[in-house]
Amino acid sequence: MWLVFAILSSVFAAVTSVLAKAGINGVNSNLATAVRTSVVLVMAWAIVFFTNNQNGILSIGKRSWVFLILSGLATGASWICYYRALQLGDVSRVVPIDKLSVVITIVLAAVFLHEQITLKSAAGAALITAGTLLMVL
Repeated sequence: MWLVFAILSSVFAAVTSVLAKAGINGVNSNLATAVRTSVVLVMAWAIVFFTNNQNGILSIGKRSWVFLILSGLATGASWICYYRALQLGDVSRVVPIDKLSVVITIVLAAVFLHEQITLKSAAGAALITAGTLLMVL
């Protein structure tokens, strides 16, 4: 089931990029990020309440709170930079560079989470990097 959600995530991310580029014309990139974030916030809480999971907030441990907050800050920084990049550049060049996050994630997961970098994941990361360079240069 994770694969279905991962594929859907990829499709929605692609649609997001195109819609964002179309909508950001003449709009301050920080303001555009704030509007997008507000929509995501309302949607996320609506899903929590619709699925009756709101009581789970009381069982979140301190360590989880710290990492979830840090993740939120990183997401915010990513979105602010992403929207500014979209405003200044072509979506077809910004998105491939943004997707270098896959390569960076593999390295960070190995360093901090002790996940193994296999020959297959290293080759995939190298191909993603090469593909990104090919698309951007």
